[in-house]
Amino acid sequence: MAWLLLILAGFFEVGFTTCLKLSDNFQKPGWAAGFLVCAAVSFYLLNKATITIPLGTAYAVWTGIGAVGTVLIGMLFFREPADFWRLFFIALLIGSVIGLKMVSAH
Repeated sequence: MAWLLLILAGFFEVGFTTCLKLSDNFQKPGWAAGFLVCAAVSFYLLNKATITIPLGTAYAVWTGIGAVGTVLIGMLFFREPADFWRLFFIALLIGSVIGLKMVSAH
């Protein structure tokens, strides 16, 4: 259950970073509210996950999911580059997150 909460926390991290971009420096209230809600839910779920999952592992996985998800959103919706090296390093990051899950005691 803790891993599910952690994965959801990572998805909400992607949500808050995307809302942050779309809020246009907090000038668009709807997106700014979306940022606040997603950030609050993300941190809440991260906190719940760290009850069982070691803090360092949970934080690395949370930021990894957030980083990969945010890069993919950038490439798919904001026309950010999707060159070989970006995709290579995203794959390395995904591999690292999977590796952390595999060596975790929980």
